[in-house]
Amino acid sequence: MSDTGLHSLLSMGARCHKVRPGTWRLSIPEGPSGRYRVAQLDDYGRLGRRSFAWRAPMELQVRARVLAPDLPGTWGFGLWNDPFSLRLGHGGGRRFPTLPNAAWFFYASPPNYLALADNHPARGMLAATFAAPRLPGAVSLAALPAAPWLLWRRTARLLRRLGRLIVREDAAALTHDPTCRHTYRLRWLEDRVAFYVDDDKPCFVTPVSPWGSLGAVMWIDNQAMAFTPDGRLSFDTLAGPQASLELTDVSLRTLPPATQGAAP
Repeated sequence: MSDTGLHSLLSMGARCHKVRPGTWRLSIPEGPSGRYRVAQLDDYGRLGRRSFAWRAPMELQVRARVLAPDLPGTWGFGLWNDPFSLRLGHGGGRRFPTLPNAAWFFYASPPNYLALADNHPARGMLAATFAAPRLPGAVSLAALPAAPWLLWRRTARLLRRLGRLIVREDAAALTHDPTCRHTYRLRWLEDRVAFYVDDDKPCFVTPVSPWGSLGAVMWIDNQAMAFTPDGRLSFDTLAGPQASLELTDVSLRTLPPATQGAAP
């Protein structure tokens, strides 16, 4: 897919500058906590999840760098099902909140804590996947009354353990310098996902492969979300400097079916 299928989502003051075909700079302004700042490219817009463009087997590749280290918030690129959106309008498909399915390169600063499994890395530079069954919209709405139980740590810890039974996940910490330009590639197959950084040999391969149709997303923001092992659930937006993510040679392509049985 060419980059003509990508559309921007920007908060006030954020920019998505197309330097040339296939090359973008996503920037968010300096600002205080308490105000969400995001610059995002995606290819799903107002589509219903069943209409998202990508299914296994496929491959995403991008050359990227972030322009400063240890930025407060999150940034990354990959594939997901936009699980937390709620859209009921006509013409754009209906979306209820659902369980996450994703495969992506993901950076998360403290105090983010983005893992249900206690033995998985939950912040820093990660290659990560989530795989969960799709919930009917009615089930998603029926689960909303349980949300207040997340405010009590004892019940939140129980719900977190139950979540691990439903949502499969896997992740690996990456140690390269993200302020230098690297080639990132993920290959999503039905039975595994392979991640590559500047090499034909994968740096991480996991059998936890997301399910269903996913959309491509690339972003930088100042968000902090944590669900820690002690049951603390928090959402916040962080104070921070101007921050930018450069993306070049963006490529998404469907792979031939024979790829399924090939080695990563």
